[in-house]
Amino acid sequence: MSHTSLPPLPSSDRVDVAARLRDALLGASFTADGMLDLLGAPAYTALARSETVPALRATRGDTPLETLVRLFLLQQPVPHTRVADVLPVEDCLESGWLTRVGGAEVTATVDVRPYGGPGGEDWFIVSDLGCAVGGAGGIGSREEGVVLGVGGASTTLAGITVREPVAAALDLGTGSGIQALHAAQHATRVTATDLNPRALHITALTLALSGAPAADLREGSLFEPVADDETYDLIVSNPPFVISPGARLTYRDGGMGGDDLCRTLVQQSGDRLNEGGYAQFLANWQHVEGEDWQDRLRSWVPRGCDAWIVQREVQDITQYAELWLRDAGDHRSDPAEYQARYDAWLDEFEARKVKAVGFGWITLRRTAAAEPSITVEEWPHPVEQPLGDTVRAHFARIDFLRASDDAALLAGHFRLTAEVVQEQVGLPGAEDPEHVVLRQNRGMRRATKVDTVGAGFAGVCDGTLSAGRILDAIAQLVGEDPVSLRDRTPGQIRLLVEQGFLEPAE
Repeated sequence: MSHTSLPPLPSSDRVDVAARLRDALLGASFTADGMLDLLGAPAYTALARSETVPALRATRGDTPLETLVRLFLLQQPVPHTRVADVLPVEDCLESGWLTRVGGAEVTATVDVRPYGGPGGEDWFIVSDLGCAVGGAGGIGSREEGVVLGVGGASTTLAGITVREPVAAALDLGTGSGIQALHAAQHATRVTATDLNPRALHITALTLALSGAPAADLREGSLFEPVADDETYDLIVSNPPFVISPGARLTYRDGGMGGDDLCRTLVQQSGDRLNEGGYAQFLANWQHVEGEDWQDRLRSWVPRGCDAWIVQREVQDITQYAELWLRDAGDHRSDPAEYQARYDAWLDEFEARKVKAVGFGWITLRRTAAAEPSITVEEWPHPVEQPLGDTVRAHFARIDFLRASDDAALLAGHFRLTAEVVQEQVGLPGAEDPEHVVLRQNRGMRRATKVDTVGAGFAGVCDGTLSAGRILDAIAQLVGEDPVSLRDRTPGQIRLLVEQGFLEPAE
């Protein structure tokens, strides 16, 4: 794939230069925290809206940090002499990180954005000029083959990914390399693939500039670059999931019809996972007339895998088309051209009988269980990132429940999970509440209605007494037959465990 209109990239072979550049950036506090301190919250957040004037005003001085922000974030020409005081400028010119303009000035060839790792690491995400989130070039400057920086989707996927030591991780469609960078912190070996060779080059730059180990970089679509006998403990992908007519923009359009790319990715992942391994994706899926969207997604899950699929958002087809037309800057183009593209999008959806498009997270886990568990749910409410531990705990609870019949549940000991509160809802002055709600203040932040028995049971669970003993005590308090209460309550206990309100006591 050739993109002759795009500028040349820095050399990915000069790891020594990347290391010296990294040292210089850190020495000038060109970090996520340093930028926030310099710019202040309003200017910092304005950058995410592609508004650069506040940041330009905040960097009118001559300090090293102001120089670097203007050079790498705002893509402004900076006097050579000023840069020479901050960076190994000749090395950066020779290896292509910088280029001369107008004789006495230099400018950056790529966007370099500080990014704070989950453990407080200072990382740097490389992307094409103007293609970081809020890049100085703005949204409308994208063209075929460009490589974007870190956006909301990237950080969402990084946040939901299960983080545990693994031997081998695979990042499909690596883009600027952010998922590979995260995986390198807990995987012995990281493989990263992309259809766009420019993305692989930029991933190498991101890893080198962040001080991370190099990854095994392979060009190709989906699992094409991966040998049939290669398996992984973790597979992650923020694929080009946009459902569009044609494949105009590599970074977002998959090139397959409808949601076939996401379906293919999910279906082919099962055979690539080691036992107990996770595959985690962001995806779009079609809501088709006359078809249950949850059934559609269940049909994607490969055999031998548990699945947890969460729909976070749904847009009707007009909202969806407008979102991605704006993303490409088409709303700034000739009105007739914009209308034609909008029409083409709606034609495509009507032909497929698509009425809406869902967006969410898909997590698979390879299991040897005879009956894998598939959970497909809608949860559009706020959650607390990172959710990797929440995802891992979900599958641990699935294993526990699968191995526990009702008798085992009643014999088990449970604890109320951290930061669960009880809310009582009813008319003012009423003696009894209409219903009781348990609410989580962590993780998925779920809320669930319970009856008075369920609320009493959850409130007493501290791991001391078995579930059956607690129910016997409740039966005595409310004057109910204990055998009847034991018979009808396991379903409610199972639900509270499945949703994470209760956990087995060790």
